[in-house]
Amino acid sequence: MGHLFLFLIGFGLAVTGGVTLIAYMNFLPAGVSWAEYFLYVGSRFECYLLPIGVLMMTFVIYTFPNRP
Repeated sequence: MGHLFLFLIGFGLAVTGGVTLIAYMNFLPAGVSWAEYFLYVGSRFECYLLPIGVLMMTFVIYTFPNRP
């Protein structure tokens, strides 16, 4: 049961980070270049939640495989 909880936490973090990255893409039509976008995104903590969540889900999946 704990593995499912950890997986869901990782999924939530990944969704939060992905939605944040997409929301920040609204800066592009306002005249921000791709380079400025990536510099801004790299300075925001909430954008790091996507890779953290993906790594957490990957860890849970491969560390605790299904039991027969």
